[in-house]
Amino acid sequence: VQLQAFGGGLVQAGGSLSLSCAASGRIFTDAAMTWFRQTPGREREFVAGVRWGDGRTYYADSVKGRFTISKDRPKNTLYLQMSSLKPDDTAVYYCARRTGSVLRTRHDYNSWGQGTLVTVSS
Repeated sequence: VQLQAFGGGLVQAGGSLSLSCAASGRIFTDAAMTWFRQTPGREREFVAGVRWGDGRTYYADSVKGRFTISKDRPKNTLYLQMSSLKPDDTAVYYCARRTGSVLRTRHDYNSWGQGTLVTVSS
């Protein structure tokens, strides 16, 4: 299954943006789908994740209350709704998939989308 992320762009601080991640095939209920982000010189960090089967969600503390991860199972698409954006949210955002639990380390994932750039201006 290939993943394709899109929806990034330029937004002012305080604004909102929505990202999507479309899978080329079916995402099974034992999958965990996540969003990570990365800025130059820094490790790719966990942002949010969802268990595809039961919809349980997980968030990094830095985005809790501002970002919402969701899924559309029939469309095999993952979303990230971002609001109250800050300049520190500027990064390339990646979606990723693994079988099993939502984990917060990039090395636990072997299926990645190509990334979409989000730039938040101050």
